[in-house]
Amino acid sequence: MAALVAGGVGGGIGYWAAGRDDTASTTVSAPGDAGALNRKPTSVSGIAQRALPSVVTIEAQGATGEGGTGTGFVYDKQGHILTNNHVVASAADGGKLTATFSNGKKYDAEVVGHAQGYDVAVIKLKNPGDATLNPLPLGKSSNVQVGDATIAIGAPFGLSGTVTTGIISAKDRPVASSDGGGSQASYMSALQTDASINPGNSGGPLMDAGGNVIGINSAIQSAGNGGGLGGESGQSGSIGLGFAIPIDQAKRVAQDLIKTGKPVYPQIGVQVGMRDSGDGATIAQTGNNGSEAVTPNGPADKAGLRPGDTITKLDDTVIDSGPTLISEIWQHKPGDQVTLTYKRAGKEHTAKVTLGQRTGDK
Repeated sequence: MAALVAGGVGGGIGYWAAGRDDTASTTVSAPGDAGALNRKPTSVSGIAQRALPSVVTIEAQGATGEGGTGTGFVYDKQGHILTNNHVVASAADGGKLTATFSNGKKYDAEVVGHAQGYDVAVIKLKNPGDATLNPLPLGKSSNVQVGDATIAIGAPFGLSGTVTTGIISAKDRPVASSDGGGSQASYMSALQTDASINPGNSGGPLMDAGGNVIGINSAIQSAGNGGGLGGESGQSGSIGLGFAIPIDQAKRVAQDLIKTGKPVYPQIGVQVGMRDSGDGATIAQTGNNGSEAVTPNGPADKAGLRPGDTITKLDDTVIDSGPTLISEIWQHKPGDQVTLTYKRAGKEHTAKVTLGQRTGDK
């Protein structure tokens, strides 16, 4: 009712003013304030001005012509760019890859390494030449709290240099996502944000109020489908449910990719059901293609776990499904010791497990 009344009053005054003087202007002058334009370095504008020159729009094209557009950001002064695997995967084998900076300069690039499971990739400019390479500062995603301010930069629907803001809506959100291309899913224990993220934002930085990168924007939930990656061209727009790979994990993966070109995954050596159950992650009775569901002499086997056991907690984190278990394990490093809580025949047990490792995607 208040809106209707205000609209009616405004319309009446406008008609009366126009009727009294046909030459009257609707422009209202206000004195300028030069000081208001001196934005603080800690303002969103100040952070964006510093960060935009280090954010690139990535165009990937496969050998057969398929491809798309995503985002990345400068990781080091050697020309390495951090982004999502699904942004560059089409160009990883004989394709074409370019990175365009905010000043319009475009450079050819190549894939240094990519991790499909983590959805992280590192590319490098082939001939950086006169490129200004200022790495974005990396924060600590482990210190992030719900309610913290966020800033996302990317190229939604190809609109390069787009800046959006929001907050951290949730932490440790288990997300299993796919780019729709029939590839295996990626898993993350994600930072959830309501900053507007759309197709093309994939691979771009999610920053905190200090301008530090705390995550890599990777996936969105949309009203048009069951969810998916931010770079999927058939995706609907943002509904305020965006997900980013925590930078603590992404940094570790990037270091492995730069060093060896291959990702390293921690593992416990079991195969579990991947459907959401809400009751935990149950170890299968038999593995894929007749393999053992519990890897002989693997970490879980040494700790005494068996087929049919249902894992309900990893340390203090509740495990409600197979994807949640994978997401939590992949936040650790090989060699880390974790405590698994599991149920067997209705009884609860705990076991300390030292994580093993697997190198490369499969």
